[in-house]
Amino acid sequence: MNARNLLAILTLVVLTLLIWELRWVLLVLFGAVVLAVALDVPIQKLQRFGLPRPIALAAVLLVMVLGGSLVIQLLVPELIDQIQQLGALVPVVFSKLQTMVANEPRLQSLTQNLPSQFSWERLEPVGTQLIGVAGGAANGVVQLLLMSLLAVLMVLDPASHRRMLIAATPRPARPMMKRVLDQCRTALGGWLAGMTLSATSVFLLTWLGLALLKAPLALLSALVCGLLTFVPTIGPTAATLLPLSMALLVSPTLMLQVLVLRLVLQNLEAFLLTPILLRRTVNLLPTVALMAQLSLGALLGLPGVLLALPLVVVLQVGMELVVVRQIMDRWT
Repeated sequence: MNARNLLAILTLVVLTLLIWELRWVLLVLFGAVVLAVALDVPIQKLQRFGLPRPIALAAVLLVMVLGGSLVIQLLVPELIDQIQQLGALVPVVFSKLQTMVANEPRLQSLTQNLPSQFSWERLEPVGTQLIGVAGGAANGVVQLLLMSLLAVLMVLDPASHRRMLIAATPRPARPMMKRVLDQCRTALGGWLAGMTLSATSVFLLTWLGLALLKAPLALLSALVCGLLTFVPTIGPTAATLLPLSMALLVSPTLMLQVLVLRLVLQNLEAFLLTPILLRRTVNLLPTVALMAQLSLGALLGLPGVLLALPLVVVLQVGMELVVVRQIMDRWT
């Protein structure tokens, strides 16, 4: 091994260690890019009417603030009330489950062990963990604020940031870098728009269905189902647990009806709505999406799960343009 190869290997190792140490900074930066692209979609539409970018950005932010205020006034009081009801209903759910288990002879040994499993000594470490979760939530709020500030700064002058990335690329690869940036922007913007429409549709349809079934905490359950639509594969399944557990308090029949409703909506969203909305953008394989969520979730926790799919959208475009077309297709 000559000195040149050794230097290249050492450089790669140092860069890998540096990226690992700065993974949270890079995660915040990528999250800011995603938010900037989300803001840039309506800004570009407003610029077609002749508005300068700063005014278009101010208009988009104003609409978001006014829309958020309206949603808060309409929904938040009921949400707060339903969250308080949820806190009171959770012990009832566990009590009902324990009663159902007790009535099953094959599970009686589990019922006898429940008091020992939930003793005070075992719950004390859980309290310590909850304090750590609260600290992590505060840290997450700070990261979200920083992410939002970076996104606003990026979307104010995206051309300068684009030129900086292109200038940092070797001259022969600059045309390819321009194509990669353009197609990544198109794919990510289309994915965000499609998933936002899909999540909104799931939220409204779930709310309507649960309200017609007179299920408890319909608004809160629908909001959870809509938000977790952004985490495909595992998100909708996890979101279904809340309306099912609340329906169990009323009757097993209602729980079955809620399960059927969620299965119908999940299949409509997965096999009809999302493919139609994303037909012109990147189509992610379920296996790729799930493996990305599991991998980034294991490495970075919940933020990694939330940003896994946007990252895969960008990486898939880069892999297709660079690795497949420039390397694999030309391999002789």
